[in-house]
Amino acid sequence: MAGHSKWSNIKHKKEKTDAQKAKIFTKIGREIAVVVKQGGPDVESNPRLKDVIAKARANNMPNENINRCIAKAAGDVSTDSYTQIVYEGYGPSGVAVIVETLTNNKNRTAGDLRHYFDKCGGNLGTTGCVTFMFDKKGVIIINAEDKDEDTVMMDALDAGAEDFSAEDGYFEILTAPEQFSQVREALEQKGYTFESAEVEMVPQTTVKLINEDDIKNMQKLIDLLEDNDDVQNVYHNWEMD
Repeated sequence: MAGHSKWSNIKHKKEKTDAQKAKIFTKIGREIAVVVKQGGPDVESNPRLKDVIAKARANNMPNENINRCIAKAAGDVSTDSYTQIVYEGYGPSGVAVIVETLTNNKNRTAGDLRHYFDKCGGNLGTTGCVTFMFDKKGVIIINAEDKDEDTVMMDALDAGAEDFSAEDGYFEILTAPEQFSQVREALEQKGYTFESAEVEMVPQTTVKLINEDDIKNMQKLIDLLEDNDDVQNVYHNWEMD
């Protein structure tokens, strides 16, 4: 199996989620609102909504919060609409960064992101400048505690997963983006719960930073981006320790 998983990134992401639950819930709520407006509030006829709900549950968002977001979006006639924009750039020492946003003010978001990159020794790039360094994959993370590795692997592969790896107390399951919902639902039906479940940009190779200033600036850049209300997801190829 291809060994590309970055377990320290998973840990970092989980720690950030635990530390910033309110902000995470707000961002997921915005994502729910967008997919409800695009495809309606019926989970069975809106597969994207089903995927976002799975992401919400993986982040321990209560069902009542999820249902409230769906109901609000379904009844909201507000003209305030969000646009999905992806930004690309370079962090310190050329670390590739992809930033997915939902914004109602493109100029504000672009200005904020450009400021963050400049402040942290990087620069905002043009569309396509780093995307080729990543693969779009469905990524499902399962806590390995009290689970048999062979059983989980066979369940995942039988469901249509492309890849499976195990390390440091986690199982990581990769799927083609178009197979993600199918695999996730099959595993849910078998009783699995997820630490994380969403379509992500997975780096093909990673960069290790040696210089302490570069490390501090890269961490600061990630923190600034993740703290921005318009930013939904941040992907990078920094191999974090």
